[in-house]
Amino acid sequence: MAAQGQTMAAKKKASSGEDLTALPGVGAATAKKLQAAGLTTAVKIAKAGKAGLEKAGMNAPGAAKLAAAVAKHKAKSTAKKATSSAKKTASKAKAAVKSTASKTKSKAKGAASKATAASKKVAEKVVEKTKGTQQVKTEKAKDGRKGKTLKVPRSVADMPWFRKG
Repeated sequence: MAAQGQTMAAKKKASSGEDLTALPGVGAATAKKLQAAGLTTAVKIAKAGKAGLEKAGMNAPGAAKLAAAVAKHKAKSTAKKATSSAKKTASKAKAAVKSTASKTKSKAKGAASKATAASKKVAEKVVEKTKGTQQVKTEKAKDGRKGKTLKVPRSVADMPWFRKG
């Protein structure tokens, strides 16, 4: 019989068919019987079940014990694989979310930059249009004098930007 605290190497050997004696309840004689019956791996033993082990020459209680131990080992292995798969999937999902967030942030920065550039262009156009109205105008004197006179606004109401219309 194999020791209660089996090493990982012994368990791997048992599942790969190299050493069936690492399985609980399997000694050298039982291992020979199982190998003679074609049950060389833990997977084959699990497929054979209790009835297959009895046909291979094991007694009923030993066959039941071995079938249960192999099924338990297989369940643990399946659970580990499922856990590992779930962790990998979660990791991929996390990376995808992070990537999407980064792309969204980049697009938002680009949109803000475009909006800023557009507003600057509008402001420049407005400044360009009003440039001419900011200059002091000259007009012909209305009091009979010859030449032109500067028209300087006397109050805010006289300034061109204040006029509505």
